[in-house]
Amino acid sequence: MHPETHLDLFRIRSAELRAQADEFRLAHRRTARGALRTKLGWTMVELGLRVLPDRTALPPLAPRTA
Repeated sequence: MHPETHLDLFRIRSAELRAQADEFRLAHRRTARGALRTKLGWTMVELGLRVLPDRTALPPLAPRTA
């Protein structure tokens, strides 16, 4: 084979590898952001449940009269 043929094959393969790396980075970034968003959401729910008073410990509310 001629050296130019090897160089062309190298260029094609390096372009394929770069495209795969870009796809991986984009996919990884999306999943990491989604996982962070989910973790933050559940932390907020847990904090809200701790801050709100326990309704079972309170006396029942008196019925409203109009």
